[in-house]
Amino acid sequence: MGEVKFWEKPIRELSRNEWEALCDGCGKCCLHKLEDEDTGEIMATNVACRLLDRHSCLCSSYRTRRAYVPDCIRLSRDNVERLTWLPSTCAYRLRAADEPLPEWHYLVCGDREVVHRAGMSVRGWTVGENEAGDLEHHLIDRDL
Repeated sequence: MGEVKFWEKPIRELSRNEWEALCDGCGKCCLHKLEDEDTGEIMATNVACRLLDRHSCLCSSYRTRRAYVPDCIRLSRDNVERLTWLPSTCAYRLRAADEPLPEWHYLVCGDREVVHRAGMSVRGWTVGENEAGDLEHHLIDRDL
């Protein structure tokens, strides 16, 4: 039997670089969400964070993002299981549940563009927060 690929290891065993490499670049976690005040339900919008490059689906200021977006949540081994709003396809969420990465994930297929071709990213269907106006008008009914 060959060596275990790092993305198949339990998340607690990953180095920081391996952890960062799990991200598939879908951009879904960078969409604005609204929380229902009465039920606590989290609802997604099609409004992208101002730092999200809506073509590459990557943060344009990843290392310094919290200076520009103070409420940006840093995913960690300690909080990933509690963040129920993460998309069902999120590699962090999948690996925290000991589930395999999907075939379109670049670590599996070797091509970072497959996530977009497979329709699994936010490329092509988001609006920027500076153009959006009221977030309530941008709620989406799709499984993230």
